[in-house]
Amino acid sequence: KALPALLLVLAAGALGKPTVRQERARPGAAQHEDRPGFQYDHEAFLGKEEARSFDQLSPEESRERLGKIVDRIDDNKDGYITTEELKTWIKRVQKRYIYENVAKVWKDYDLNKDDKIAWEEYKQATYGYYL
Repeated sequence: KALPALLLVLAAGALGKPTVRQERARPGAAQHEDRPGFQYDHEAFLGKEEARSFDQLSPEESRERLGKIVDRIDDNKDGYITTEELKTWIKRVQKRYIYENVAKVWKDYDLNKDDKIAWEEYKQATYGYYL
């Protein structure tokens, strides 16, 4: 019962829309390193599903959506992202991924759909016919 309530609270916070639109996501003059491991950074910052959707966007669309995300990260609305705001955002994204993953795995393991996972269900879902 707590999980759906928590997900509802997280969704409400994530869907809040700022009243004033400001362009804050601007490409800097510094070189950006898009090494092969950059996908990890994208997933940590955006979440796994959101990172996949960003991969399909044009650079302009990506910049626009990133600007909207930056607005959501800036908790105190001062126009800057602090280290603490970024850490809070990444923790929030990771928690959301964990809760979504738990919900998915729960459905796979709760074979009789009684909202409980018995040891037999766990063994069956994990090891199948091997035991």
